[in-house]
Amino acid sequence: MKNVPHTVTDAAIATIRERIEAGVYPVGSLLPAQRQLSDELSISRASLREALSTLEALGLLVIRPGKGVYVESAQAKNAQTWRFAEQSSLPDTYQMRYALEGFVARMAVLAVSESDLDWLEENVTAMQTALACDELDEAARFDYAFHMRIVSIAGNAAIESILSSSAEIMKESQRMPFYRRERVLSTYTEHRAILDALKARDPLAAGKAIETHIANAAQRAGVYFPTP
Repeated sequence: MKNVPHTVTDAAIATIRERIEAGVYPVGSLLPAQRQLSDELSISRASLREALSTLEALGLLVIRPGKGVYVESAQAKNAQTWRFAEQSSLPDTYQMRYALEGFVARMAVLAVSESDLDWLEENVTAMQTALACDELDEAARFDYAFHMRIVSIAGNAAIESILSSSAEIMKESQRMPFYRRERVLSTYTEHRAILDALKARDPLAAGKAIETHIANAAQRAGVYFPTP
């Protein structure tokens, strides 16, 4: 069962991808000019660029500044099946996390202790080691624990219950970006930025850091959704 596109950008991604897979845009060919494509798909140039960026992340396109956008492959590299499609689409999952965890991070700043920060520091270091050793299951476990520790620190029982009850879905959404092997350490870098904001006791920076992390992770998994 295919997921229904949620935005014009999602629809553009789906349309271009279908054309590539059907051979309408053959491998090696140059895509139509962005002005033409944006008019044809009824999408703004900015949203089209986001769609093209997502398709490049999937390995279907390559963007060559000053030369255009070329079809790189007819099959997404490292494509993984989203196992929970019947329960929640992958875009919906990332959007839920974006909405809840940004708020949680801002609240956690108000309650985080030195012992919490020490625990998070150890977690981030351990995840970096797991990623460097290509131990993706172990890295995903540290990833989940990092996020849930922040949820626990924030002290909102309702949000903690929602995310805990979706534990397997959350873990899979955290594992998906790791399949972009060339950017596998991005999660570590983004977790480090979140931790730095918590250490600085900066609610706005913490919320922004975790929202940026989730939006970036979504794109590494092949999902784009608009953010404020």
